[in-house]
Amino acid sequence: MREMIHDSVGRILADQCTPSVVRAIESGASSEDLWRQIDETGFIDALSPEAAGGAGLSLTDVLPIPDLCGRYAVPVPVTETMILRAAMAMCGQRAPKGSLTLATGRITPDGSIFCASVPLGKVADHVVIEFDGQARCLPAVSAERGPAPFVLDAAMTWPASVRTSAPAFKLGESVKLIQAFTYAAQLGGAFARVFQLTLDYANQREQFGRPIGKFQAIQHQLALMAEQVFSARMAIELSAAKSGVAFDVNRVALAKARTSEAAVTVAALAHGIHGAIGFTEEFDLHLLTRRINTWRLASGSESYWFAKLGAALAADSRLHSLDFLRDLSAV
Repeated sequence: MREMIHDSVGRILADQCTPSVVRAIESGASSEDLWRQIDETGFIDALSPEAAGGAGLSLTDVLPIPDLCGRYAVPVPVTETMILRAAMAMCGQRAPKGSLTLATGRITPDGSIFCASVPLGKVADHVVIEFDGQARCLPAVSAERGPAPFVLDAAMTWPASVRTSAPAFKLGESVKLIQAFTYAAQLGGAFARVFQLTLDYANQREQFGRPIGKFQAIQHQLALMAEQVFSARMAIELSAAKSGVAFDVNRVALAKARTSEAAVTVAALAHGIHGAIGFTEEFDLHLLTRRINTWRLASGSESYWFAKLGAALAADSRLHSLDFLRDLSAV
C-alpha cells in the first residue's frame, strides 16, 4: 500500500510541483491548478472513514504523502487537509470542498477571531481554528489577511458574524499536536531531498582535479548528515499510528523534537557543502532549507518537545528512563 501511494503521488508531484511552480505560487500565482491535480488523485481522502467516502487507512499507511510534500516543497496544505477531513468526519462534521489548514486563534474585544500566523493561509480555502477548547471551520475568503514570517503563511482575522455562523465542534486532537506531526513528517521528506541534492553536488563539483566528495572532510560532513536524516526518519515512523487518526502524544513529541534538532545540522551542512551557490534564489536548495528552518520552530522547537517528554517521564514514577525509551521505540 505504501509503495503504491508513494509511486502514484510521487509521479503527480514530480510532474506538477516543479521548483518553477513552487516559485510561481510563492510569488502570488494561483495554486488552484496544482491543488486540483493533487485532489483528483483521491489520496487526500485516504484517512477518512469509508462511510465518509474515504479509504479508512492509517497514518502509517499514508506516511509517504507528507514525506513527499516535504521532498517537493509542496506549497498547498495536502497533509493538513488529509488529516482534517478524517478528523472532522470522525466527530460528525462534514468537511467543505477544497483545501484545509489549521491554526490556533483568540477572540478579540470586538468578537472577531485573530490568528497571528496561519500555516499556508495565503493558499488554503478553509481554516480550522481552535480557541477556547472548541474548533470552527471558517472560509479563508472571509478573512482579512496580513503578512506572516513565511511567504505562504498569513495573519488572518475573521469578523464576529463569520465566527458565530460556523458550528463549533471538538477536533479530537489539539491543533498543536496535529501540526507537530505534520511538520515532523514533512521535515523527514525535506531532509531526504536535501541530502540527495548535497550528495549529488559533492560528486559533481570538482576542486583540485577531483570531486569534492572524494575529500575526507566532505565525506565526514555527509556522514553526519546521513546520521541526522535517518535517525529523524525513524522517529517519524514511530510517531505514525497504525489505525485511524490517533496520535500518541509522547511519540509525536519525540518525532518533532528529533526532526527539529536535526534541522539545524542538516541545513547547515547542506549549505556548507554547496558553498555560496546554495543561498542563491535560482538554486533549488533554498526552497527546501527555508522550509526546514521554518518548520523546525513551528508548533514548538526541539526544546519545547523535549521538555514535554521530560515532564511525561517525571510524571510516571513507575518507569525508569530506559523503560520510557523502550515504550517510545516499541514497534
